[in-house]
Amino acid sequence: MGLAKVWYEGNLNLEENKRTWDELVYYIRGVIKVEEVRYERYAIQTHFIEEGESYHELIRQYVKPLYKEGDILSISEKVIGMCQRQTVEQSSVHVGFWAKFLSHFATKTRSGIGMDEPYKLQLVINMKGIIKVLAASIIGALGKCIGKRGLFYKILGKEVAGIDGFYKHSAFERYHHLAVLSPKDPDKVCEEIEVTFGIPTMIVDANDIDVDILGCSGYLKGREEKLKEMISDNPAGQDDECTPFILIRNIYNEEAEKYIPITGVSVN
Repeated sequence: MGLAKVWYEGNLNLEENKRTWDELVYYIRGVIKVEEVRYERYAIQTHFIEEGESYHELIRQYVKPLYKEGDILSISEKVIGMCQRQTVEQSSVHVGFWAKFLSHFATKTRSGIGMDEPYKLQLVINMKGIIKVLAASIIGALGKCIGKRGLFYKILGKEVAGIDGFYKHSAFERYHHLAVLSPKDPDKVCEEIEVTFGIPTMIVDANDIDVDILGCSGYLKGREEKLKEMISDNPAGQDDECTPFILIRNIYNEEAEKYIPITGVSVN
C-alpha cells in the first residue's frame, strides 16, 4: 500500500469547485504531477448507491458523458461491492469472546473503523478462522515492537483489509449496521468496463492513509505504482461526498481548472 499524502477534515465538495454538465455534477480535485505529467482529477457525484445496482448503468449514466479519450477511471471498491451485494448485516454477526478480547488491543485509526470494532473483528474471525486471526494478531503486535506495521493485514490479505462498514460515525446511516466486503474479481470487472465502454479502469481501496489498487483493466496493467500516485490524496473523499467515480485526465500544457483547496489540504 502507498502512503496517502494528506489529511483532511470533512466533505471535500466545496461549492467553488463544483461544475455541471447537462444534469451531471462533478467537482474539481486539482492537479497532481506524476513523473512530470500533470493530471487533473474530476470527482463525479452520484446518488447514494444501494445494493444490487448495476455498475454498468452507473457508468453509462454518470461517467460516459464526461469521459474523454485518454482518461482513466478510478472507482471506489465500496461501490462495486455494493453492486455485487458483497455485504454483511451487523445483525447476522454474533460477537464472541475472542473478538471482544482482541479488539481491546487493536490500533485505533483516523481513517475509519478498524479491528477495534468487535463486530468487524468477529466478521474477520468468521471469514478466516480464529487460529489464523490469533496468529496474525500476535505477529502484528510483535511487528509493531520492531517498527513494522500492517503485518496483521498482510497475513490475512486484501480481503480483510478491504472490509468497510459497521461505522457508527458514517455520514450514511446505512453503513452504521452494514459491512461492505471487497469486490469479487476486480480485474475482471475492470476489464469488462474497458471492453464495454472503452474506458481504462481501476478499482481502488483508498482512505486518508493508504491507497491500494485492487484491480485494473488490461491497458493499465504494470502501471500500478504510477496509478497510486494519481490518487494519493484520496480525491474520492472520506465523508459524504458521494463521489465514487474519479476521472483522471492528462491535461498536458493546458491551463488547469480553477481549484480551491480545503484549508490544510494540498496537492502537487
